[in-house]
Formats: sequence, C-alpha cells, structure tokens
Amino acid sequence: MKFIGIIPARYQSSRFPGKPLVSIHGRTMIQRVYERVSQALEEVIVATDDRRILEEVQRFGGQAVMTSDRHRSGTDRCAEALAIYRKDTGNPVDGVINIQGDEPLIHPEQLREVMALFDDPQTAIATLVHEHHGLSEIVNPNAVKAVMDNQGRVLYFSRSPIPYLRDVPREKWSDHHPYLIHIGMYAYRAHILEEITKLPPSSLEKAESLEQNRWLENGYVIRAAVSKYRNYSVDTPEDLEQILHLME
Repeated sequence: MKFIGIIPARYQSSRFPGKPLVSIHGRTMIQRVYERVSQALEEVIVATDDRRILEEVQRFGGQAVMTSDRHRSGTDRCAEALAIYRKDTGNPVDGVINIQGDEPLIHPEQLREVMALFDDPQTAIATLVHEHHGLSEIVNPNAVKAVMDNQGRVLYFSRSPIPYLRDVPREKWSDHHPYLIHIGMYAYRAHILEEITKLPPSSLEKAESLEQNRWLENGYVIRAAVSKYRNYSVDTPEDLEQILHLME
C-alpha cells in the first residue's frame, strides 16, 4: 500500500492559540512533528487553514496545502487535503495517516505500527493505544480510554474509565486491569476516509465528543495495535513546558 501522512494544523485553539508555531528549542512544533513523521513516510503534507502555518512549512522545505476554515475535525481536513493532493499530482493513494500536529515527540515507529495493521486486507481504519501510566491517566477525561476484543478490534472509546471495576477500590484499578489509552493517530484506506466524512454526527460521538465513535456506531471496524511508545500532546502552555524539559 502507498500511504501518505497528513498533519492537520489549525492556528486557532481555545486553550493554546498559535501552538503549531511555538518554538521548541529553536524549531517550531509543526517542523518537529513533520521531521519525525518524515522518517517513516516518503510523503507528508500539512493541511492548514492559516497562511502563517503554510508559510512556515514552506520555509523549512515541507509540503502544505490550504484547506477550509469550516472543518469540524481533523478527519474532515485530511479528506480535503487528500482530494487536493490527488488533483494536483494525479498520484494514486491507498492509505492516509492522520497525524496530530501537537505531538512533537511522536515516534516514527508508531507510524510503522499503524501501517502494519493493513497487512490484514480486512482492515479499514487503524489506530494505536498504549497501556496506562497510573490512575491519574485512567480517570483523566482528556485521556481517552479504549476497550478491544480478542482480535484487536476496538469495541468503544470513552472519556470515562472503561471497564468499571465494580468490586475493586478505585485507587487500585490500575493494579487490576490493563487499561488502554488511545493515541490520537488514525490510518484509513483512502476510500474509507472519503466515506466516513459523509456520515452525520452520531449520538455516541456527541455524548463523548469523540468522532471515532461515529464510525463504530455506523458499523466500521477499527483495529488497534498496542504501542510500546507513549505520546505527549501539547494542549496548553503548561504541556509545552513539560515537552521542553523532556527534550533538553
């Protein structure tokens, strides 16, 4: 399969406006992400709605396209970027990897892990999870939990701790179950990406504010691999301070 990587990058963010352009030890965050992703993929595109981000990507020699400022999700932005890429290049694309633009410590091996799931021809959508790092992560609503069946298919995503361990004190949950934390990277077969962006919002998506539940609710199978790598996203200026410390 031929994969391309697409990094949706918005300038506006309620908690951290302009974060793709913040400096991390001399390089912008979007450059850090782009360079790491490029270690695993030959073609990487930043999909943005802001000319400042476009110009920054062009400055460091990356590919970027302008997309609509009306998209409600990164998935929708990826679909438009895919259409632009096909129109501009005429190149065939089998799969698309949607990469978070606020994870400057993303590991290239994670991209290989998610692509490997497509060795199974039945895989339509793929993602990654990692094992929890303690109770604070399990109960944090910003850390999305996933439960899977024995074949690696995701059953559900939730901001709540799932499963609920009824007969175990909450402070001991992390000792009694291998909770899985979702890593916000998605890979799709190209035609599947086009299909899912046409689906109307679903009740479970609205309840959890998680678009991937829309796909599950409409019968799409999402396969997941358990990654040995942990991701660190930058949602706030405080998160950036942690990243700066980790990268010293």
